[in-house]
Amino acid sequence: MKKLIYIIFLMVLSCNQKDNKNIVSKEINAQMILGNTNYQAICYGGYRTNSREVQPTIAEIKEDLKLLSAINIKVLRTYNVHYEEVSNLLKAITELKKEDNKFEMFVMLGAWIDCKNAWTNLPPIHHEESDRNAFEIAEAVRLTNQFPDIVKIIAVGNEAMVKWATSYYVTPNIILKWVNHLQHLKTENKLPKDILITSSDNFASWGGGGKEYHVEELNQLIKAVDYISMHTYPMHDTHYNPVFWGIKESEKTLTDKEKIDAAMLRSRDYAIGQYNSVVAYMKSIGVNKPVHIGETGWATQSNEHYGNDGAKATDEYKSAQFYNLMREWSNKEKVSCFYFEAFDENWKDAANPQGSENHFGLINLQNQAKYALWKEVEKGTFKKLTRNGKPITKTYNGDEKALWLDVKTPSSILKN
Repeated sequence: MKKLIYIIFLMVLSCNQKDNKNIVSKEINAQMILGNTNYQAICYGGYRTNSREVQPTIAEIKEDLKLLSAINIKVLRTYNVHYEEVSNLLKAITELKKEDNKFEMFVMLGAWIDCKNAWTNLPPIHHEESDRNAFEIAEAVRLTNQFPDIVKIIAVGNEAMVKWATSYYVTPNIILKWVNHLQHLKTENKLPKDILITSSDNFASWGGGGKEYHVEELNQLIKAVDYISMHTYPMHDTHYNPVFWGIKESEKTLTDKEKIDAAMLRSRDYAIGQYNSVVAYMKSIGVNKPVHIGETGWATQSNEHYGNDGAKATDEYKSAQFYNLMREWSNKEKVSCFYFEAFDENWKDAANPQGSENHFGLINLQNQAKYALWKEVEKGTFKKLTRNGKPITKTYNGDEKALWLDVKTPSSILKN
């Protein structure tokens, strides 16, 4: 009899432990994830061809997720919901969680927003919105409710307010409308109460740049979001605003590597400056809430202004330096950094294969880890893991001397 009671006790205990695991899993929310160094973040797209018409399969996405999980990436950012890729991603995570109850992966779900006449031959009307936006938001809500254990953040728009996005940008009141809509759904129990709502945009759009962005609708938006998701791209400014990119007179006697390292430190500080400018504007209007980095990155190749015929900014060494510096700073400051991006995607500039937009990934389309991840290959992090059924190897066949043949030193001279 005592033995039977003991067996029943063990069965009950086992059930309670399982229930507790499920409860813990369900209770993980965005507040626990954001700024948590155990949950590193990255921007994700699984496209493998030069067309978005070819959707990555669930099996392909599962390969990607295993690779990212191996380097402690546990939060992914997506950009829209009108392609099958996103639903495939959520299904892939669900399958992996069933296969391994220790597997963790969460999603910041993007809802694409643009203005009336965007991407048409008609003039864009920036203060009016596309009819498509309502469908995008509705689908984001549906997917969030279908996968509440995975989707922890909804981002309304991607660089949708910054004025250089001339093809599609909208005025802040349009983003505010949809943020308020989603916040209202939370109060009506039509969205999980702990889902966080934000918008992911350029630092200037959040008040960190020119005064043309400092409008009342932006102030209301800052108050309406649960946190600010801001973008910073020093790489682009190496050409357009070279206040930090170059060699100081006092650095002329340094080795090329030392010159580049100094320039990359300035690049990191430039990004931190843009982050701080957003924080300062937010506080100037009486708001104090978290600010995280929704995007930053550094391309490894470019035939444009950032390449060897221009700023000489893009190669695998500089990209690795920026990646490591930003991870180090953001971890120290407890700021989530959605690094752009996990894998190269060549649909982004299909007509120009050498264009920088195609080369922001940490892993290229030949299943090779770029220099930023060489140490992970050496440690065996990707052992038994594949992409497209092939093992992950190093770019340049791991030959650092060959890599350095493609690393150019900035030529402009900065004032000390």
